[in-house]
Amino acid sequence: MTHATAGKKVRIHYTGTLDDGSVFDSSEGRDPLEFTVGSGQIIPGLDRAIDGMTTGEQKTVTIPAAEAYGEYHPEARQDVPRDQIPADIPLDQGTMLNMQTPDGRQIPVQVAELTDATVTLDANHPLAGKALTFAVEVVSVA
Repeated sequence: MTHATAGKKVRIHYTGTLDDGSVFDSSEGRDPLEFTVGSGQIIPGLDRAIDGMTTGEQKTVTIPAAEAYGEYHPEARQDVPRDQIPADIPLDQGTMLNMQTPDGRQIPVQVAELTDATVTLDANHPLAGKALTFAVEVVSVA
């Protein structure tokens, strides 16, 4: 039986949940997720949890924030005067936008809060600071 080890192509079905049991992502109704073990294509904690599994094997693992999308960093939030944002950009709470840094890099940000005067933009990943639980089934290892 072939084990999922570094460099092997793996296909998995998964359901990811938060501590409160809410589902944040799932492959249900879709093709299995395909990736190469150890390549950095998925979050590090899940990559390590799958290492050594075999086709048909199932398990549930909880990945701490540091091994998922990282800790939440309050300094990654920024208040921007509302009048500095072009009027044609949608500003609904939860909307994802792209900001450009002075050196030209694109950074995804989420509209976190709105007031009449300011828009609070958050560059943390929406799942930063959260432990993630995955129910995983290995569909194939090649």
